[in-house]
Amino acid sequence: MEVLLLVLGVVAGLGLGAAAGYLYFRSRARASADAEGVEARDSARRIVEEARREAEATRREAELAAKEAAIRAKDEAEAEARARRAELARVEERLENRDAALDRRDGEMDRERRELSRREEALRARAVELDGREAEQLKVLEEVSGLTRADAERRLVHDLEVELEDRLGRMVRDRTFEAEERADAEARRITALTMERLASDLTAESTVKAISLPSDDLKGRIIGREGRNIRAFEAATGVDVIIDDTPETVVISSFDPVRREVGRVSMERLVQDGRIHPGRIEQIVSKAKKDVEKEVKAAGRQAVFDAKISGGMAPDLVRMLGALRYRTSYGQNVLSHSVEVANLCGMMAAELGANVKLARRGALLHDVGKAVDHEVEGTHALIGGRMAKKAGESEDVVRAISAHHHEIEMETVEDVLVATADAVSASRPGARRESSEMYIERLRSLEDIALGHRGVDKAYAIQAGREIRVMVQPSEVDDRIAAKLAFDISKQIEQDLEYPGQIKVTVIRESRVTEVAR
Repeated sequence: MEVLLLVLGVVAGLGLGAAAGYLYFRSRARASADAEGVEARDSARRIVEEARREAEATRREAELAAKEAAIRAKDEAEAEARARRAELARVEERLENRDAALDRRDGEMDRERRELSRREEALRARAVELDGREAEQLKVLEEVSGLTRADAERRLVHDLEVELEDRLGRMVRDRTFEAEERADAEARRITALTMERLASDLTAESTVKAISLPSDDLKGRIIGREGRNIRAFEAATGVDVIIDDTPETVVISSFDPVRREVGRVSMERLVQDGRIHPGRIEQIVSKAKKDVEKEVKAAGRQAVFDAKISGGMAPDLVRMLGALRYRTSYGQNVLSHSVEVANLCGMMAAELGANVKLARRGALLHDVGKAVDHEVEGTHALIGGRMAKKAGESEDVVRAISAHHHEIEMETVEDVLVATADAVSASRPGARRESSEMYIERLRSLEDIALGHRGVDKAYAIQAGREIRVMVQPSEVDDRIAAKLAFDISKQIEQDLEYPGQIKVTVIRESRVTEVAR
């Protein structure tokens, strides 16, 4: 296409040149003389001839250029075709190699599948053979042992359960012993430290109930004509007056410790005054009530001060604390016990980094329910918790009061410290006392509870009833059952008996083998 255009351009140039020459000479011919016509025509012919020759040369050059261009284009096309054919040959070679590799892989996979099929058939045959042998051996074992497969499985499972229970029992026992040793060591350290720091001199005491008289003649005057004096006294004080054959003694009895104290004070003043009649009784009792009420409030305020309680306390709680001055528990004054517990608990809280103020407050109020537990239904811990909540104490203090005898669940370290300090104050030597009959009955009850369990041979209550040692028959009780037996006995003691402090249960299992040398 390019060559054709070039040729057409050359031809067009020649034509234009010829036309231009023709016009040129024609114009010259018109201007010149006729003489010059021949020469002009000759010149024009020469020019035309030259133009033709030049046009022919140009045409030839154009043809040569076109041929060369066509040859170059052909060469380039052939080179590109050769390159493409070579690339196609390489691609075909790769494809052929890949096909060959795939064919080889297919052959190998076919061989592997055939080998796997052969092995599976062999394994199935082996499994069938083993199942047959297992069935035969199982049949032989059943005939020899006299047990079916189900019975053998149950026995095996039972043996495994026994072994696991034994291991679990040993693990629990070991972990329990370790924890108890660590806890006992730390508890002994803190308790000993706090008791040494407190070193309070509290002795067992009981509320005075008997009033001494100068002579037995006063008994008649106290009774009065047809018993009007004693009826007036009992009506004014709310107590019972017992006058028996005991010489020179009158007994005041009441469940309310404050009323009992009012009765005691009133009776002593009447005896000292000597004027005993209903009018005088009312005057003396009225004045005694006011005096005892002042003493109650003063005792409550003093207890708050001795326990180092800050932040103030509701007057109702202070009064009930003071009322504990006239309440005893196993011979221990409850108000003095509460102050001691507050100080113990505060020092233990300081050692452990707990809330000292909260611990002291909860410990001082832990037995406040005993002031009204003869009037309100429920345990003194829950009664005290309700009273503290009503008086505006915080939830933490209320929970510490209610939980110190485990009526509700303990949640904080202060709750545990209140219960611990209470147990320490109640169980330390000389803190409490009880009658010999109650003491003997408690020891007998402890031994009876232990002897009521299976496998127990002997039981001895020692350490003033604070520990019971249980001897078991080794043939019936193993180590695992011994641990559970101690737990069961302790739980039954907690449910059936009332006792101060805590009781330790020790189960002893020993085997003795005796031979005689002859």
